[in-house]
Formats: sequence, C-alpha cells, structure tokens
Amino acid sequence: MTNLANWKGGLAALALLSLSGCGINNIPTYDEAVKGAWSQVLNQYQRRADLVPNLVAVVKGYAAHEKDTLTAVTEARAKVGQMQIPKDILTNPAAFKTFQTHQGELSSTLSRLMVVSEQYPNLKADQNFLSLQSQLEGTENRIAVARKDYIESVQRYNTEIRTFPGRIWRAIMYSDAEVKENFTVAESAKEAPKVKF
Repeated sequence: MTNLANWKGGLAALALLSLSGCGINNIPTYDEAVKGAWSQVLNQYQRRADLVPNLVAVVKGYAAHEKDTLTAVTEARAKVGQMQIPKDILTNPAAFKTFQTHQGELSSTLSRLMVVSEQYPNLKADQNFLSLQSQLEGTENRIAVARKDYIESVQRYNTEIRTFPGRIWRAIMYSDAEVKENFTVAESAKEAPKVKF
C-alpha cells in the first residue's frame, strides 16, 4: 500500500512538473505583462497631459494672437482628460480607437504649437518654455517606448492564445482570454511627405 501511495504521489508530481513546463501559465503571465505595459502607456500620456496647461500659459504670454492653435491644444487636452476609459478598453476596438484618436489629436496640436513657437525668438529664449519643451520632448520619447513595450506585450499575448499549445489552454482553462487591441499607424503617417524645391 505504501508503494502504491508513493507511486501515485510521484506520478502526481511528474504530472504537475510536466504541466508547468508546457505553457499552462503563459496566458495569465502574458496578460499581466499587457496590463503592466498598458499602465505605463497611460502613465506617460498623463504626464504629457499634465505639462500642457503650463506650456499653453507660457506660449500665451508671447503669442497671444495664436489663439486658434492655443485653443486647439486646450480642447485636445480636454478631450483626453474627459475620456472615460472603460475597463474593457484593451479588448474593445471602438473604445481603443477613440482613445488613440484623442491622443493623436493632442500630439498633432502640440506639434503645431511647437511650430508656432519657432516664430517667436523671445519665447524660444524663455527658460520656462525651454524647460517645458525639454520635458515634453522627453515625455514623447517615453510615450514611444511605452507604446513599443505595449505593442510587444500584446503581440506575445495574442500569439499565445491563437497558437498551439496556448490555444488549447485557452479553450480548457482561460476561456475568458480575449484578443487585445493594439496601436495602429495613423492614416496621415502612411502618406509620404511631399517635398518641393
């Protein structure tokens, strides 16, 4: 009887060991990596949104007649700040696209603001502006890195739940695992720039 119990215990240990090496934990592990990467994306976007009011205030002092650009930046930031991010955003294509569109609008208006600032030498020399511009550039770089990490995490996760053996584990144990949304390239970025001499 003792030999049989030992044999069953050994068999159970062997089964657990073989399961741990076959990818049974990959789906939840990759899902958590996606969530962590998404949190970093949100963190960096929030950092950028926090810089906008100060940047607009400094530019307004030098370029008051650039009202349209300043209004566009303020409105784009407001859209970003007012957007209610649903819990299912990572699996909801419409919500993800809306999020990406609002962030893209803010990026675009901030770019226009930086172009406007080139027309004002006193503004370009202002220490507050230079500091905010530097922080914004650093934040844009952080956003790019956070998005890259998120894209890679989503790719790993989506590949796992769509291929063998992850597909089997999804069917058996993780039926609630859904394909995650990923960032796309804006249509305007796909067009080659027109250069005229």
